[in-house]
Amino acid sequence: MGSKLSHFSKTAGPGILFACTAIGVSHLIQSTRAGADFGLMILGFVVLATVLKYPFFEFGSRYANSTQTSIIDGYKKLGKPALWMYFIITICSMFFVTGAVGFVTAGFFENLFGIDFLEEFTVVILFAICVGILAVGKYNVLDSLIKIIAIVLLVSTVSAFLLALYNGPIEEVSGFAPKELWNLTGIFFLLALMGWMPAPLDLSSWNSLWTLERSKQTSYRPKLKETLLEFRLAYLITGILAVMFVVLGTFIFYGSGEELPNSNSSFAHKVVTLYTQTIGEWSYVVIAASAFSVMFGTIIALFDGYSRSLQRTVELIFSKKEEAIRTKFKTFYVIFLIVLSVGSLIVIFQFAGNLKELVDFATVLSFVVAPVIAIFNFRLVTGKYLPKESQPSTLLRILSFAGIVFLSGFAIFFLAMKFLS
Repeated sequence: MGSKLSHFSKTAGPGILFACTAIGVSHLIQSTRAGADFGLMILGFVVLATVLKYPFFEFGSRYANSTQTSIIDGYKKLGKPALWMYFIITICSMFFVTGAVGFVTAGFFENLFGIDFLEEFTVVILFAICVGILAVGKYNVLDSLIKIIAIVLLVSTVSAFLLALYNGPIEEVSGFAPKELWNLTGIFFLLALMGWMPAPLDLSSWNSLWTLERSKQTSYRPKLKETLLEFRLAYLITGILAVMFVVLGTFIFYGSGEELPNSNSSFAHKVVTLYTQTIGEWSYVVIAASAFSVMFGTIIALFDGYSRSLQRTVELIFSKKEEAIRTKFKTFYVIFLIVLSVGSLIVIFQFAGNLKELVDFATVLSFVVAPVIAIFNFRLVTGKYLPKESQPSTLLRILSFAGIVFLSGFAIFFLAMKFLS
């Protein structure tokens, strides 16, 4: 028993990083909005997206453990066009995704510390802190910090959920009319919700990189079942928390007649205030601190994930020998941290004052490109690139086919609806 716990502690890290990255905008913002606008009827879509996207996230961990290389290395094996396509998808989405998460995080930062005079400069300070932490400490600091944030997140969310259940849903105000889901606006939000539920699909490549980095950090190479167990536990918790946030949004907002603001700091204040009205005024600081912790965990993991994946992609595209990579590209991680922060700030300044539009644009963009990543990941773990004993089960293959059909169908439907409307 002792050795199993020791091995698990050495394996644990990538799954926790995944969970903290996922439980940011998708849960705290989108799931809360979903419950607030549509009530519990939206819950089925949250569960469906979480289940059908599971295989493609797991394949990142599976491939990394089995080959001791990242799944980005695998994309190169599929051919240079596949690697270039991943690179283009990453470049096209990273500024919008990081901008959306950074904008939201800045709002919760301002709300927690009562800062309202810095305006857009809050996010500049926040990005500078993230870049500084990662440039100096890289994975070691990220791994330690994220585990503290994960504990705060888990305790605060479960506590808020149980208290909301105890207090029951709010009474609907007179004349309340629920929003319509099956119109253009409702469907657009549904796609935005599922685009990041529980996370953008390209995050699967980060999980493979974090798996390798954790193994390097602990000098322990876990068995495949150990890596998968750690990821599955984290994914399960991510899914359960998504359900909790939808229920919280429903119990606290649905029927209140309250409209969530479109400014980041006002949105953060409104979310925290309405939570505390249900749970108790005593909890304001706790909820505010927990919400900021959730968002900070997400934004710092995004900075690391995008910079780490870009560095590896550039290494594979522009260098043929692994020895040359170690000397030629070792400073690229910090360069990409800076490029990402500057590009994301430009996006934020363009969307300033329109939080919902920025978040919805970023999440829908992630949904549209998701089928490409899903197909790449599936090909890598079911073909000649993995030994038979490391390949997924028949059940997981069937779930993968269903996931590809689901993601492709909705993406095509959205594009057709967008161009025909």
